[in-house]
Amino acid sequence: MTAYMIYVRDRILDPVEFKKYEESAPAASSGYPITPLAYYGVVETLEGPRVDGAVVLQFPTLADAQGAYHSPAYQEALKHRLKGAEYRVFIVEGISPATLVSKD
Repeated sequence: MTAYMIYVRDRILDPVEFKKYEESAPAASSGYPITPLAYYGVVETLEGPRVDGAVVLQFPTLADAQGAYHSPAYQEALKHRLKGAEYRVFIVEGISPATLVSKD
């Protein structure tokens, strides 16, 4: 089942540390089956606290998303993100198109 990793950036704390994250994260994620669907485009916050930026990544499976996030290379890059910005990050499992079919 497809899974989506959602990164919600609330604010940048340290631009130097965040730049280090931006430089190291792509290489840390290479080798994983990632399809970027949204990457820091224009954001319109409709509810809740203002969103500074957002990324949506698609993975073939929940295990693929978990593997990419927990990989040693990404965990090394993550140290810079945690110092550089406040984020909310989560993985959500997609649904099968068959789930949406009406069963009248």
